[in-house]
Amino acid sequence: MTLEQLRIFVAVAEREHVTQGARDLNLTQSATSAAIAALEARYAIKLFDRVGRRIALTETGRIFLAEAKAVLARASAAETVLGDLAGLRRGSLGLAASQTVANYWLPRVIHQYRRRYPGIALTLTIGNTEFVSGLVHGGAADLGFTEGEIDAPALTIRPVAEDELVLVVAPGHPWAGRRPEPRDDFPREPWVFRERGSGTRSIFEAVLPTMGVDPRTLEIRLELPSNEAVRAAVEAGAGATVISRLVAESSLKAGTLVGVDLTLPKRRFYAMRHRERYLTRAAQEFWRLVAEES
Repeated sequence: MTLEQLRIFVAVAEREHVTQGARDLNLTQSATSAAIAALEARYAIKLFDRVGRRIALTETGRIFLAEAKAVLARASAAETVLGDLAGLRRGSLGLAASQTVANYWLPRVIHQYRRRYPGIALTLTIGNTEFVSGLVHGGAADLGFTEGEIDAPALTIRPVAEDELVLVVAPGHPWAGRRPEPRDDFPREPWVFRERGSGTRSIFEAVLPTMGVDPRTLEIRLELPSNEAVRAAVEAGAGATVISRLVAESSLKAGTLVGVDLTLPKRRFYAMRHRERYLTRAAQEFWRLVAEES
């Protein structure tokens, strides 16, 4: 049994399709089928049932799939250690970040890192705060960066930068010329927000009760998947929003958004890593560089 056979088996098993597994591994269908057949013949077992033009895992195949994936994970970990020993001349680093951090703060750090370590293949996945912490917790990302503080005992979390939230509206909005009274005005105003789980929205909803406003009384006209979509909707007159000054800055300077006179709490950007998972040298260096840039 070889690692290549295990990789082929896992690819086919996860897709329950020989052709798709072969395509994803950049192999021919005949080579993929031969690898599966060799495993079945050597151990006199049946890993798949052929159902019409598709295949389905047998009970033996389902049990073996978990073991095969565990072996491949250990092989990947061993490869990572060897990559570290190469002195950061090659390797990979998986980052995850929430939108504001990914688009407006992290690129400068990534640029510095790539200049120092051009041989490291770097990937960045973008999602909301809950999504990012889940990737780091599950090992799908080495490091995570969010603008929302989270409670995750398995993660080491530290602040790395500070951000300012601003209430903004379109130039023709009544609040552009006067300070709103939160208790009276906020429940009457249509709002534009990111989806639930975003750091910006969570912070604003948490501070509303201190202003005498129940978050449940707000009329949420639009929930949009990105900061840029929220900004554009508010510029078009869809309602008010609270957003990072980093996101709103260009629109405020251009006059397409107006900042409302309302004091909001500053927030921090956070970096996170798993407490117990192995941290590669590539990740250690990025973690150190973030500290330098903070």
